[in-house]
Amino acid sequence: MTLDFLSLAPDQRNLLSGLPFDGFHLVTGPPGSGKSVLAVQRAVMLALTGERVTLLTRSNLLRQSLEPLAAALGPSEGLEVSTVHRWLHAWHRARTGSAAPQTDDGWFDWAAVIQQAALTRMTTQPYLVIDEGQDMPTDFYRLCRLIGAQTTVFADECQRITDTQSTLAEIGTILTGSNRHDLTDMHRTTRQVAALAARFHVSGSPPALPDRQGPPPSLHRYGSAQQVAAHIAEYAGTHPAHRVGVVLRHTRHQMDLVGRLERLLPPARLQAYVGESTGRYRTLDLDRPGVTVLNRASAKGLGFDAVFVPDTHLDAGEDPTAAGLRMRYYVLITRAASHLFLGYAGETEPPMLATVPGAELVRS
Repeated sequence: MTLDFLSLAPDQRNLLSGLPFDGFHLVTGPPGSGKSVLAVQRAVMLALTGERVTLLTRSNLLRQSLEPLAAALGPSEGLEVSTVHRWLHAWHRARTGSAAPQTDDGWFDWAAVIQQAALTRMTTQPYLVIDEGQDMPTDFYRLCRLIGAQTTVFADECQRITDTQSTLAEIGTILTGSNRHDLTDMHRTTRQVAALAARFHVSGSPPALPDRQGPPPSLHRYGSAQQVAAHIAEYAGTHPAHRVGVVLRHTRHQMDLVGRLERLLPPARLQAYVGESTGRYRTLDLDRPGVTVLNRASAKGLGFDAVFVPDTHLDAGEDPTAAGLRMRYYVLITRAASHLFLGYAGETEPPMLATVPGAELVRS
């Protein structure tokens, strides 16, 4: 990822330098527009003014991605990079001595949390920067408003693939008086990858296609899980400098693929992330070349040189016109900077891909 201010694209520099330090701000942009990098830059700039700033994500893996970026921009004692779960538990514990109450879905008892916030006298106004803000529930933003947090949100409404999510309109309404700032350029992907992603775009016109050229995305019919592993290992072997993301729907398929890849790749060339695990499958080095195996929910906000999505057949039973499915594929496709390999098992192509012309999606 781009780090220092001068290496940012002109539209990114203009947006960042034009953001007032105080108030509520909502920054929108398509995948690859640099929202995550700008979120880090924004948090560091605020911290350098002497404020205590927290950069928040929903995803622990995205937190791992942003933490070293923040550290690379220079020492800042006032900046913390955290997940919303960790931050809210710490906030609640500091006021009550106990962790925030949670519900069975893994989120919080928002009514109880907001009631506690209403009873708490805030002596200072916290500064929050939120990345992938569309993944936060609306009650989270009500809490931000109630505690008087100076909040900057980076979000893309077309990447809402979680069960608890907020639209841009909802965020703007709750954070009354928020200023909206729009990024429009896609800097990560090639024109070919972006063109395929545009077929799955929802809510208005898709962003303009980037100029950078690359190979067309491809669709592969796999006869077995071993063929998937062999294809990934072959690509990784011929592109040793590339970061290769393999995104799967189910944890059991992740672990099966990891076992097969362990027999084909050196240990230093393979890592995996399983969100509910600990130890080996919980911490990644996302800048390291090689193969990273992860699930779909963890892919948000991340980017790789090449991306494999070998299990598109698992979505074949869903309505190919449904907004949820379209957003899911919009997110998956735009994780790829240059090379994209979609795959399926079975005799027929999944309906959401079968209608894509061969010029945009090469069959192999």
